[in-house]
Amino acid sequence: MSALHEVVNPATEEVVAAVPALSVEEVDAAVARSRGAFESWRHVSPGDRARLLRRFSAVVEDHLEELARLEVANAGHTLSNARWEAGNVRDVLAYYAGAPERLLGHQIPVAGGVDVTFHEPLGVVGVIVPWNFPMPIAGWGFAPALAAGNTVVLKPAELTPLTAMRLGELALEAGLPEHVFQVLTGKGSVVGERFVTHPDVAKVVFTGSTEVGIRVAEGCARQVKPVTLELGGKSANVVFADADLSRAAATAPYAVFDNAGQDCCARSRILVQRSVLDGFLALLEPAVLGVRVEDPSLESAEMGPLISAAHRDSVASFVPEGSQVVIRGTVPDGPGFWYPPTVVVPSSYDAPLMKEEVFGPVVAVMPFDDEADAIRIANDTDFGLAGSIWTSDVGRALRVSRAIESGNLSVNSHSSVRYWTPFGGFKKSGLGRELGPDALHAFTEVKNVFIATDE
Repeated sequence: MSALHEVVNPATEEVVAAVPALSVEEVDAAVARSRGAFESWRHVSPGDRARLLRRFSAVVEDHLEELARLEVANAGHTLSNARWEAGNVRDVLAYYAGAPERLLGHQIPVAGGVDVTFHEPLGVVGVIVPWNFPMPIAGWGFAPALAAGNTVVLKPAELTPLTAMRLGELALEAGLPEHVFQVLTGKGSVVGERFVTHPDVAKVVFTGSTEVGIRVAEGCARQVKPVTLELGGKSANVVFADADLSRAAATAPYAVFDNAGQDCCARSRILVQRSVLDGFLALLEPAVLGVRVEDPSLESAEMGPLISAAHRDSVASFVPEGSQVVIRGTVPDGPGFWYPPTVVVPSSYDAPLMKEEVFGPVVAVMPFDDEADAIRIANDTDFGLAGSIWTSDVGRALRVSRAIESGNLSVNSHSSVRYWTPFGGFKKSGLGRELGPDALHAFTEVKNVFIATDE
């Protein structure tokens, strides 16, 4: 029998569930079941596969509030965020339900016959999900993989498995055949590692830290196994003097403190043109202090706790005694892994707060002189996932967007993820792209077939 792992509510520190921690042998058995199911799932007609995914989306819709409230206890997310996240799973399933009937190949002109291409499913896809956004990131992996004709084994993070487990149950309720989509709980060093080493897992999709992602890539390389990686970020929020400063300052806290800063897209470096720095900070202070940090189950909550006590200690280490803290919010009294929204002016551009991913509600604010200086500082990082540019000059917006080394940029906004557009990073922020119309191709191999017609 599997050992059990306790799930703790980050806002109350109470144990809310105990879930199995699977062994290598149990993972192997699940992969074997998934491999068996693949042989029939791949031959389900495109129309029938689409109908099943639409039904899965509809069942998620019917359970949105249940899933959202489960995520509040599972991950400490605010109720409003959790509702959006459950809705994102619904929407991603609905979007990729349109894919099986549109997974088109090409007819390529050749001499002496007809040449056509097909997109063939890979087989068993292993999806490894982090604890910061357990529901949507799971859906970004399993929805296109299933649509393309693959079967899926999904490993949620040890800290936040509950919503993934419920989605697995809802998939069966929607009518997906048994073993087509399985959720396997347990340690990353056991379950996730076995996805990487198992010869019958044809592809791994990993979202998490860059350090672990490198190890996943190394393991997959030994088997020439394809991998999609969505890793860390140290995104810049670049504010030029000609921007709407009031709007830029009012929205900046939500670009980094959303989900308590536990977001790889968090704009955790605010770069402000030197001539307007003081004015921007004056506008930023009421916006930061206005963020409602409270019990995440409340309708009014805008920021909840961090995921664990250990992670809270890690976040705090980035603000040692003597740091120039210019703005600090408040947190509730009592239990919970709380850390206040914090704005720091680092001692230098090489400070850890400017280089390393904090993954918490701490943001660095630093000045720049001109456009070239802003681009240089924004690119002075190993990461390149997201970012924002605030300016009223359309030409500047385009120049800076092209120059910043990042996969997802927003002008005069902070949006990073839309399920119908591609998402992914440059540099050490990852490999490959998720979401959008082309994500299906990451879960297929192109097969070329030449048919001779000359006698």
